[in-house]
Amino acid sequence: MSQALNPSQIMQTGLGFWSSKTLLSAIEMGVFTELAKHPEDLTTLRGRLGLHPRAARDFLDALVALGFLHRTDGVYRNTPETDFFLDRHKPSYIGGILEMANHRLYPFWGRLTEGLRTGLPQNEMREGTAPLFEALYADPARLKEFLQAMSGFSRGSAIAIGEKLNWADYSTFLDVGTAQGDTAVQIARLNPHLRGAGFDLPEVAPIFEEYVEENRLSDRVQFVPGSFFTDDLPKADVVVMGHILHDWDLDTKRMLVGKAYAALPEGGSFVVYESIIDDDRSTNALGLMMSLNMLIESPGGFDYTGADCQEWMRDAGFRETRVEHLTGPESMVVGVK
Repeated sequence: MSQALNPSQIMQTGLGFWSSKTLLSAIEMGVFTELAKHPEDLTTLRGRLGLHPRAARDFLDALVALGFLHRTDGVYRNTPETDFFLDRHKPSYIGGILEMANHRLYPFWGRLTEGLRTGLPQNEMREGTAPLFEALYADPARLKEFLQAMSGFSRGSAIAIGEKLNWADYSTFLDVGTAQGDTAVQIARLNPHLRGAGFDLPEVAPIFEEYVEENRLSDRVQFVPGSFFTDDLPKADVVVMGHILHDWDLDTKRMLVGKAYAALPEGGSFVVYESIIDDDRSTNALGLMMSLNMLIESPGGFDYTGADCQEWMRDAGFRETRVEHLTGPESMVVGVK
């Protein structure tokens, strides 16, 4: 029997931090951005990146073996995926969220066992310093970097929502916790008849307005300052919340769903999207680990299944609910008032 068993998955997962840190360091040092200019040989790439001779070849060849680079006759080049998603100069760049993972989450996750045993956050709050969002909003440069990272993380889902929802039935939308405003931009870009707004704390306004202007949508997409804790949500035909609900405890989740319901007209839709956990809680590993990340990052946040979110929506008064896949591990839950 022992000959039929294979420990490969155990070893690969147990040492998965090796491959993770190899990729994260490559992003940090700009490997994929450098190779997006043109392919380069070992000597040239080593010099451009400032790699020590002892480490350079193993590091780059590890990226080849992991499927993040190609190498032909000693010349390295990006794969189509790394060229598209990990070149900092492309609008499709998603590396911002991975840069944050490298700088912040990587060391915090080293304390996961303590979090599992105590139920307490393991981020800056553990040391008594300001929580993530409080610290970010106090530093304009860090805030802009974080909001840009969230744009890359959410863009695939934002485009899918812009394409999949029956927007022909609506004329206005509100993106709650809008960050840089990419979800609002993608929805408006794909649906020229719509007018929309992004709702977030006042500190976000300059970053949002700059981004919307860059995308030439200032005539149709506006910023509305406010806090979803203390303020009512502005009225709109569709209310969108992306990667918001999982930050908070159950009572806060239900409160936010109720505020969305109050902001909608009869027939309006509430769209919640994130890495929704499958109802059987057995296949969407990223969604489940995202919930562990909420343990690391917040006092009460957790991710949830589509069935959970539908229940909260029905309890708030929504007459119809459904779950629809968007892209990768991301799905949306839609409630119709």
